[in-house]
Amino acid sequence: MDNAHNLDRKRFGAVFALMHRIRAFEEAAIAAQKEGLVLGAIHPSIGQEAVAAGVCCNLQSADLLLSTHRGHGHTLAKGADPLAMMRELFGRAGGTCGGKGGSMHIADFGVGMLGANGVVGANIPIATGAAHGLKLQGSKQIVACIFGDGAINRGPFLEGLNWARVFDLPVLFVCEDNGFSATTRTRDMTAGAGAAARAQSLGIPAVEVDGNDVLAVDAATRTAIDDIRAGKGPVLLHCRTYRITGHTAVDPALYRPADEVEAQRGNCPIARLGAALAMAGMEPDALAATAQQAVEEMTAIAAKARDTDWPDPMAAFSDVQDMGDPRERAF
Repeated sequence: MDNAHNLDRKRFGAVFALMHRIRAFEEAAIAAQKEGLVLGAIHPSIGQEAVAAGVCCNLQSADLLLSTHRGHGHTLAKGADPLAMMRELFGRAGGTCGGKGGSMHIADFGVGMLGANGVVGANIPIATGAAHGLKLQGSKQIVACIFGDGAINRGPFLEGLNWARVFDLPVLFVCEDNGFSATTRTRDMTAGAGAAARAQSLGIPAVEVDGNDVLAVDAATRTAIDDIRAGKGPVLLHCRTYRITGHTAVDPALYRPADEVEAQRGNCPIARLGAALAMAGMEPDALAATAQQAVEEMTAIAAKARDTDWPDPMAAFSDVQDMGDPRERAF
């Protein structure tokens, strides 16, 4: 963050607040799971907040977003209501998907968030299809698709990027590379130079960036989006980051050396931006207040979600496609 002295304090003060809100939301969700309020897995993105904030703060409200099973931060950064998100995690009425989707399937079409996805890499062809639809409509909207490093070893990565390049689609691919595919180091299972090199082999411009430096992510995203909106086709950002927690909230991550995790705590993207803002003249009390406000907001939201009613049981029959009696078609 060499340009910290010239930092736009208003813009990045808001980004700092967003990153704190993302972390506070996930910490509140993890605490709620320990109380038995969240059923199913939670995949936290603690330590990866700079990618969500740095990418999504450059999207317009009409732009579309596809995310992964580790998608709370992306969804919140796109503008989703954290109370509706928390209610979704709790399976309560008023959740973003009526309490039916849970953590791995959060979606909010109202803010252009087309959905998280529990299938690794599955969001890539969905994003490509959405971008193709926008191009056919002559729309100025773009699609951002965030996926993990493990996804680049799955077929949808090649299929999606190839289609996007062939038809010059308005899609920003973002590889949020935290170094692990679940419990396996991705480098041990990935041939070649990785996501950026694979994108470039298909003729897609690709930029590698420090994913824990939100200023770098912001600048790279802004440049990429300008090119996409100018009709130059897809771009890929390869953001190298690190998740502080395990693969899920209950994963102790014993496959990682403790000193490695501790070293990465010292590379915290929120702390790095806070230091840059302090260098730019923001008062320490203001920085601390921002953090406290985020914790208070998400603690109150979790309490309100806990007190929310369960959905009407009859809602189980809504949003379900009736294909008729399968015996008439299958036999």
